[in-house]
Parts: sequence; C-alpha cells; structure tokens
Amino acid sequence: MTPAAQSDATETAPSAQQSAQQQTLGQPVVCQGIGLHSGTTVQVRLLPAEADVGRYFVRTDVAGQPQIPAAVGAVGETTLSTELRANGTSVRTVEHLLAALWGLGLDNVRIEIDGPEVPLLDGSAQGWVGAISTAQLQTLAAPRPSPPVLEQPVSVQHGEAFVTAMPAASLRFTYGIDFDVAPIGNQWHSWSPAVEPFTESVAPARTFGLMHQIEYLRSQGLIKGGSLDNALVCGPEDWVNPPLRFENEPARHKLLDLIGDLSLLGAIPRMHVLAYKASHRLHGELAQKLTAVYAANR
Repeated sequence: MTPAAQSDATETAPSAQQSAQQQTLGQPVVCQGIGLHSGTTVQVRLLPAEADVGRYFVRTDVAGQPQIPAAVGAVGETTLSTELRANGTSVRTVEHLLAALWGLGLDNVRIEIDGPEVPLLDGSAQGWVGAISTAQLQTLAAPRPSPPVLEQPVSVQHGEAFVTAMPAASLRFTYGIDFDVAPIGNQWHSWSPAVEPFTESVAPARTFGLMHQIEYLRSQGLIKGGSLDNALVCGPEDWVNPPLRFENEPARHKLLDLIGDLSLLGAIPRMHVLAYKASHRLHGELAQKLTAVYAANR
C-alpha cells in the first residue's frame, strides 16, 4: 500500500484547527483508567484554562501540585511512549491525550492527574474524544496565532528510520511502517486535517504490540498495564484479538502518536510530515529541530 495522492483543490473542508479564536473546555471532563507501562489506575481531570497558557499537566498527587507544560522543552524519556518532565516531577504516555486535544482544536487545557502516567483507555484517542464531546467547547476572547509556515525541509534519521518535514500548501501527515510479521507487513496512511475529521480517520486507531516481545518488555518494567482490552496483539500469522478498526490500523496509530508528539510545538507548522519506521524519539527530535529553526528565524 502506498500513500494516496490528494489534489490540493479538495483540501477545503473545515477542521478543528481553523478557528480564528483560541478554545478551551466549557466544563470539566473526568476519565479514569490504567497506565500502559505503570499498570496503575489513574484519574485525569481536564479543566477549562485561560487564553495563552496552552495545555499543561498538574500532578495533584505530588506535594505542591507541580505543573508540567506540554512543550518540546519538557520532553524526557521516549521509550515506547513520550514522557514530560518539569519542576521535579514527570508524566508519561501523554501522546494520545495530547493528540485528541489538538485534533479537537483545544488550545488551552489544565490537565490534573493523580499519578505518573496518563491512562491508556482503549489504546487509541477515541476514549478521550468521546469524553471531551460531553463538554461544550468554549471560545476565548483571544485570537489563535497563525501556525508557522515551513520554508525549507527539516529531517531527522536513525538508520532506515526517518521523519522529514517538507514545505506544503496545507498540513498533511504521512506514516509508513514495515514489520516482519505477515499481519502487519508494510503499510502506510496519509491524512490531511482539512479533508478528513481527526475523530474518524485517526482517533480510533489503537496501539499494537508483537506477541513474541511481550515477556521481554514486561521483564524491562514496561507494558505492565497492557491487555487485550487496550492493545492489539499481533502473532506470527494473525491478530490475537481481531477485528481491526481499519485495514491499516497500526500505521494510523503511529500517525496518531506523531500528532500527539508534534502537538508539543503548540501550533503545528503548515508542512507535510513524512515518517517511516520512526519512533517517539525521532518525533521528538524533529520537534526540537523545528523549534530551533523558528527560533533562529525570529
């Protein structure tokens, strides 16, 4: 499967990121679930926030309730998830929630969490989208800054794996993966926010893992909270817990992770991001490089 080509003329549908004004939640949203790696049950409260503060976490279980900005400069560990660190504390596996907030056009949100890891829910961003849909969005009396426009290619690479951002007429994400197991193999997905809703094309795609790696990862203190209820598990010949929501659900999920990681930029630049066999580490390195490019041009 190869990325489908789209005519620029079709990219006229409205998206959540096209609001001229900043947005926040109209009322609190509460979710509870298990952390993928910690295996602990955690509660998250999404709260309205004032203009220009962005999206930020508050560790309510830590003395002084320290804040952690959802920003590139706060990125810490990136092994199988993205962790943010600030003010002597951290929060892990933030990417699905942050992707949902960005995909729904929420600029400013206070995220109160009573543990070290964001709940995995069903392994996708769909649970967050569903919970947020119960709260009316609130338009703030502050303009939303126009996203930066990428003017030159920016790329990071480790061996075969790479993420490249290229100048483009509109924002687009394309992701390719290649696994040596028949049910996954080589697959791609390309998505433009102006053409397809985030809630339909990206948010439902669940995290996935390979059956033969599970015991090793658990021996390393990872995926303690993983189960057949919150992750797709792939065996050598078939999926352990079908059906899939999309034929290329793994590629779509990797694209979901990419969006969550790049949302740490605040405003994602107008560009085409092409990733292949990448990781949270590479996503973060691209975000850092883009931050440096725009800082140098100011």
